[in-house]
Amino acid sequence: MNSPSPEPSLRAYLLGRRPTSQPGQPGRWLVERDLLDRSDGTRGTFSGVAIFTPTDDGGLALREEGTMRWPTFTGPASREYVLKPLPQPDALDVFFPDGRPFHRMGFAPGTSQDSHWCDPDTYRVSYTRQGPDAFSYSWDVTGPRKDLLLVSRLARITA
Repeated sequence: MNSPSPEPSLRAYLLGRRPTSQPGQPGRWLVERDLLDRSDGTRGTFSGVAIFTPTDDGGLALREEGTMRWPTFTGPASREYVLKPLPQPDALDVFFPDGRPFHRMGFAPGTSQDSHWCDPDTYRVSYTRQGPDAFSYSWDVTGPRKDLLLVSRLARITA
């Protein structure tokens, strides 16, 4: 169950606004992700860091980098997204770097779940806020090409 959010906005939560934090300072999170291909039982992991950097439009740039471990590959992996503000402060719209829409991110009942159709598969995401310094999300990917479960756990880097 999502716990109530004492932060004024999702953006502030991701940046980690604390009395000692500097305006414009990125929010840094450790990421641990379990990867499961349900079609054949293959398992893998991703370990790394997610960095949320403020943008001039009130949104965030997200860069994730780390190491992916899969039976056929072990090595560096990264990805980037652009998070755009919405009228309600408890959610952000997530876009691919080229501007294509991806999904909505949030922890409130109306924004904690979303989906994205990537022809011919459907990606369903569910976000859960686990406290002031931790959250998780899972992607359930189904369709004729993919049958995946991707579970990510993030913990704020406070030092």
